[in-house]
Amino acid sequence: MALQPTLRPLLVSGVAQAPHTLDIFLDYVCPFSAKMALSIENVLMPLFGPGGLYEGKVKIIVRPQVQPWHASSTLVHEAALAVVRAAPQQYWHYSLKLFEHQKQFFDIPSATKTPLQIREELVELAKGIVPANSIGEVKGLLELKSTPNGGTSVTDDLKYTVKFSRQNGIHVSPTVLWDGIVANEISSGWSEQQWKDFLAAKVVV
Repeated sequence: MALQPTLRPLLVSGVAQAPHTLDIFLDYVCPFSAKMALSIENVLMPLFGPGGLYEGKVKIIVRPQVQPWHASSTLVHEAALAVVRAAPQQYWHYSLKLFEHQKQFFDIPSATKTPLQIREELVELAKGIVPANSIGEVKGLLELKSTPNGGTSVTDDLKYTVKFSRQNGIHVSPTVLWDGIVANEISSGWSEQQWKDFLAAKVVV
């Protein structure tokens, strides 16, 4: 499925010309999304990467899925999109870091923090993953613009991801699309063998 040029790093595994696509909608403060992220990292990427069984046949696009009932969700997704801009090769590594530390941004732990404080914490998490000379850019991309309601420099990218989810009727996280169609059978709790069985039945080249 389509990606605007600024968001090409959301293609986290496989090659753009792969005939099959897994679109995986994830929210950084969703525990089930965190489980799905580990499946992407530990099960799917080895299958779709160099030397994998499905190399060149399947690609994964991670679709940021803001869940607004979690107050910090928008801020966390903005930080990930800032890394997409400033250090695109580190986007997935930073995403895994966000999932690892997601409890830090749950409703109660973040309830007494200002948005500026949360953004500072998100920039701190980027250190050690994003090159040192790009940290300043990440921070700058998350600064509010001078207009009273103008958002940040990644607000337009965030709008794109939200609009994409809305027009495709995506509500829950994680949600997985196989070649553009929701695959309701896929669960964040799937084992490696369940993924392998699904792919064996679906991959046609």
